Amino acid sequence: MKPIIGITLDEENKHTYSKYPWYAARKNYVDSINKAGGVGIFLPNSPEAIDRYISIINGLVVTGGDFDIDPQIYGENVISSKVSVKENRTNFEYKLTSKALKKDKPVLGICGGQQLINVVLGGTLIQHIPDAIETKINHEQTNPRNEASHFVNIKKGTKLFKIIKNQKMFVNSAHHQAVDKLGKSVVATAFSDDGIIEAIESKKFSYCIGVQWHPEFLIDDKDINIFRSLINSAKEKIEK
Repeated sequence: MKPIIGITLDEENKHTYSKYPWYAARKNYVDSINKAGGVGIFLPNSPEAIDRYISIINGLVVTGGDFDIDPQIYGENVISSKVSVKENRTNFEYKLTSKALKKDKPVLGICGGQQLINVVLGGTLIQHIPDAIETKINHEQTNPRNEASHFVNIKKGTKLFKIIKNQKMFVNSAHHQAVDKLGKSVVATAFSDDGIIEAIESKKFSYCIGVQWHPEFLIDDKDINIFRSLINSAKEKIEK
């Protein structure tokens, strides 16, 4: 039985795809899940449907997007003009992720999804990387998203290291925020050369991993291992 993996959606009002509000997600999220042995389904941002979603899915992928989590949620004021929020989406994803973790469903956070996991578990974020650290790495890469731009260094002894079986990956980068203070039970498992946290995992749950890059592009040959680990964890839950 192939596990069903829920995937969160972006929500937009821009008059591009339609004159009316619309949802969006890149096809490669589903493609990567399917390639890893799962079945990906998209979850509209409907808070009233969360309990039903949780009853259907065997795992969850929280996706990224061109927006930020409202700093008030993690107890801070907005200190950067670069912060742009989507209240409805964040409210939905916060509740969905909290419920999934409470039910010990495997959860993978990608880019903004990693940041959301950290906030849900009590952590904070760097609101704008260039304001916080001096770095030669452009974390909002100018080259295409389907190309890599910098290396990440993975800590030995972590769940991520066991998944990747390597201390380095060459990844893409599309974010201006990053994990700052770690949430409860959360450990940092990968860093870029400038010290920015590139991956996290929680010791409390059977599978709760966040990565700051976008493994769904399958740029590094180890990216697929991340999705396989999610699928395998979901299978183990089904078989119990």
